[in-house]
Amino acid sequence: MDLGDLGLIGNCRISALVDAGGEIVWCCLPRFDSAPVFARLLDPVAGGGFRIGPAPGPGTAPAEESGRERRGTQRYRDNTNVLETTFEQGDSAFRVVDFAPRFLQHDRSFRPALIVRVIEPLRGSPRVAVHCEPILGWSRGRPARVDGSNHASYLGYDQELRLCTDVPLAYLEGRPFTLTGRRYLVLSFGEPLQESLPQVCERFLSETERYWRRWVKHCNVPPKHQDLVIRSALVLKLHCYEDTGAIVAAMTTSIPEAPGSGRTWDYRYCWMRDAYYVLGALRRLGHFEERESFVQYLLDIVGGAGELALRPLYRVDGRSDLQEHLLEDWPGYEGEGPVRVGNQAALHVQHDVLGELVLALAPVFHDQRFRAEQTQEVLELLVRLTRRAVADAGSPDAGIWELRTAWKPQSFSTLMTWAGAERMAGVARLHAPHLESEFTSAALNLRRELDQRAWSPERNTYVGTYDGRDVDASLLQMATLRYLAPGDPRLVSTIETISRELDRGGWIQRYRIDDGFGEPTVAFVLCSLWCVEALSIIGRPEEAERLFARVRGACSPLGLISEDVDPATGRQWGNFPQALSHVGLIHAAFTSSPRWSEVL
Repeated sequence: MDLGDLGLIGNCRISALVDAGGEIVWCCLPRFDSAPVFARLLDPVAGGGFRIGPAPGPGTAPAEESGRERRGTQRYRDNTNVLETTFEQGDSAFRVVDFAPRFLQHDRSFRPALIVRVIEPLRGSPRVAVHCEPILGWSRGRPARVDGSNHASYLGYDQELRLCTDVPLAYLEGRPFTLTGRRYLVLSFGEPLQESLPQVCERFLSETERYWRRWVKHCNVPPKHQDLVIRSALVLKLHCYEDTGAIVAAMTTSIPEAPGSGRTWDYRYCWMRDAYYVLGALRRLGHFEERESFVQYLLDIVGGAGELALRPLYRVDGRSDLQEHLLEDWPGYEGEGPVRVGNQAALHVQHDVLGELVLALAPVFHDQRFRAEQTQEVLELLVRLTRRAVADAGSPDAGIWELRTAWKPQSFSTLMTWAGAERMAGVARLHAPHLESEFTSAALNLRRELDQRAWSPERNTYVGTYDGRDVDASLLQMATLRYLAPGDPRLVSTIETISRELDRGGWIQRYRIDDGFGEPTVAFVLCSLWCVEALSIIGRPEEAERLFARVRGACSPLGLISEDVDPATGRQWGNFPQALSHVGLIHAAFTSSPRWSEVL
C-alpha cells in the first residue's frame, strides 16, 4: 500500500484515509487519538476496512481482488476536502464521493463523528461491491452486527457505531450489485442519523463544499504554487482538533521512517513545537481562529502544570498519559513493525518547546486586530514561559529530534530560547516596559552563549550540540528567525555546510549521527524545505527553486506528503500526511514566489 495512493478526509473532529481502491484503510473514532475502527493500513488481513469499489468479474480469484485493475482515479473537488474516486469498467463507470460533514449551523460549527459515502453511476451499468468490516480497536476483535430496517449497528464500542444506507443490508459484506442510481452510506459514531438519507446527504455535501470553498477564499496565497498552498492549507486545517484547540502532528501511527528502521512512532498527538509551526503557517495564510483555540488549550494545560513543567506533547484533550507500548502481534505497515501506541517523547525534556510557545503567542501583542486577546492572563503566561525557557537554556535535553541517546546541550534549543527572549523583549516594550531590559539582557546573553559554544571556528559553521562537530539541519532556522543578517558570512557558511554535508541524493537530512536507532537513511521533508527558505533569504533563488521543485515532485497526485522521502526511490515514508511537511511547503512556496505587486 503506497502512501501516494491515499486521500485524507476529515472535519476537525475525525479523519480517515481512503485508498485508490475506494477503501477506508485508516480511521480512529471518535477522535484522532482514539483506537482505530478501520486499520488495514497496519494489518492488511485483520485490520478491517470499509471498501466501495468495482465488483470482481466472473471467475476472478480472491487474490486478484485488490489488483491494479481495481484501482480508481482520485481527486479532490476544487478547494475542498471532499474526495472523489472514479472507477472505469469498460462501458461502465462510477465514482465514490467521500467526506466528513463540516459547516456552520445555528452559528456553530457542525462537525459530527460521521462519514458520508456517496456512490454515483456515471455511465452504463456498473457492478459495485461494498464491504464494511470494522474492528474493535487494537484488539482487532469483530463487533457483533445487528441489522435494523435501513441500518446496521456494530456493537462493542463505547458508543454505537451505525451504518445507515439505502444499499440492501445483505450486500454490505461484498455481494456484487448493479448500480442504477445514487446510493448513500453514512457511518456514525454516537448519535445516529435520523433524517431522510438522500436529502440529508445531499445537504451535507453541498454545505460542506460551500464551507471549504469559503474558507479557502479567506486564505492568502502567493502568485506561484497556489494549488500546492491551498491543498497544504486544507490539510493543516484538518489537523486541528477544534473541540479543544489541539493540533496533531499527523493522523497516523507506526508508519516507519524507512524499511527495516524500527522507527515507528505514534504521531496522533499535539506537540507544542509542531503546533507553533502550524500556527505560523496559518498566520501566513491569514487564518487566526486556530491560534485563539490553541491559546485556550495551552491555558488549560498550564493550569495543571506546576512551575511550567510542560511536556513536549499531549493528547488532544490535554492529558499526558502517553506511555509508549508495542503491539507485538500487529504486522505494521507493509510488515514493517513494530506498531506503537503512545509516545515516549512525552517524558522527554525538550528545551526548545518553551521558546516556540513564546513565538506562537507573541504576535498577538503586536497586532491591533487582536486587542481582545491581549489579556493580562496571556501576557503573564508569556512572561513565565520566557523566564522558564531562559533558566533552562544550555542544559542537556533530547532536542527537536527527540534523540534516544545520551542528552547533550542542543544548539537549536538555545536558538529557540534566544528567539523567544528576543520577541518577548519586543512585547514588553509595548505592554510591560519595566520588563524590557530583563528580556533584552537575556537575549544578549543567549546569543553570546550560542556564539561561544555552538560556533566552530575550526569547521566555520554552527554545529548541532555545544562544543560538537556535527551539523544539524535545524540550524537552517537561523535564517528565518533572523539570528544573523542574510549577508553574515557565518550564516552563509552554515547553510553551505549543511547543504553539503547533509545532502543525500539532492535532499537534506536532519543529521548524520546515531540517534539510538542507527543513522537515518531517508530525508526528513521539512529539512529540505527549510533549506529552500534559507537559500532564498541569502539570495540564491535558483538553488532554492531547484530544491523546491524536487520536493514538490515527491508529493502524491492529491498533493499530500508524509514525513520522509527516500532519495533513492522518491517514495514517501513516515506518518502521513505530516503537518510539518505541509507547513514547510507553505513557507517555501511563499518565499520562492514573487509578490502579487510584481505580477499584476
